[in-house]
Amino acid sequence: MDAETRCYAELEARVADRLAATAADWSEAEFSALAREVFAFQRPHNAPYARYCESTGVGLEIGDWREIPAMPQAAFKLCALRAGFDAAGTARTFRTSGTTGEGFGQHHFKTLRLYEAAILGGWRHFSLPIDRPQLLLAPHPDDAPHSSLAHMLGTLARVAPAGEQHWCVSADGKLEVEWVLALAGRYREAGRPVLLLGTALAFLHLCEALEKRGTPVTFPTGTEAMETGGYKGSGRTLTKRELYARFERWLGLPAEAIFNEYGMTELSSQWYARGLAQPHAGPPWTRALVIDPETGREAAAGAVGVLRLFDLANLGSVLALGTQDLAEAHGDGTFTLLGRDPQALPRGCSRAADELLAATAATSPT
Repeated sequence: MDAETRCYAELEARVADRLAATAADWSEAEFSALAREVFAFQRPHNAPYARYCESTGVGLEIGDWREIPAMPQAAFKLCALRAGFDAAGTARTFRTSGTTGEGFGQHHFKTLRLYEAAILGGWRHFSLPIDRPQLLLAPHPDDAPHSSLAHMLGTLARVAPAGEQHWCVSADGKLEVEWVLALAGRYREAGRPVLLLGTALAFLHLCEALEKRGTPVTFPTGTEAMETGGYKGSGRTLTKRELYARFERWLGLPAEAIFNEYGMTELSSQWYARGLAQPHAGPPWTRALVIDPETGREAAAGAVGVLRLFDLANLGSVLALGTQDLAEAHGDGTFTLLGRDPQALPRGCSRAADELLAATAATSPT
């Protein structure tokens, strides 16, 4: 085992151990120290990221996790961002939807150990209802091998009661409404609450199918739902409040029984918000900053800026990501999502850095 591989394995084991810890076992100093250590590993072992860091003027020695340069999200469409392994050592690659006309991004993984640990650890941290029958309104992972969402749901399904993971989207992408209704009736008769998991678009399609029938479905008392994603590629626009009103009208689920998952292909961890009033929060191995696009500095509480995310589980690529999502800062690490604005990029993502990324992409292996 060479030094790079050994260093990756040692860091992966340490991060995995911390992902299993409770929030009470984390401190700000510990997060900062581990983040700086991960950064010190990623920068020299991830050539595109190293070049980007050089363009920002930030050195290898930093004093706080906030100083770690955040790689623009678009870089995953341009560069092979691998830290500590090469193409031959890639165990899995997830792809973005690629619906923006700019191609799809790719996130490469040496192993899925931290990815899956972050999914399950996040649900434990937020006490989400993982150990009950699941109705999954999404393609099975076998039918969508490059979908990070499908793999996430497959990971959650593995810890549901045996034999009670029900995939309700066919291999050709069709929502099986009759199967959903049959399962709702089965568990209603048994008096067992279920967990519904799916994309916002899948839930919208389910509600519209029920609306055409003119009859809502009744799920067992205590049923909850997780919805994620937007309406990319569908031509639909719907506010969260409008969607949740349909949940209540056609699925009988109040807003308090619904939680939104905010994640992305380029990261390994997820942020969650329950109902309409709560902001998004992440597990203790993550951090979120809202950045003022004019100053490039952290926005004050109540201000709007561009979201920057830090994820220690992203060991094999980059732990700091500059998104294109607008958010309102709350001053405690939580945020309220406001939408996407590709033009609202911090000045740190300068034209020079964009040109550097483009040049890197031309020579970077996939």
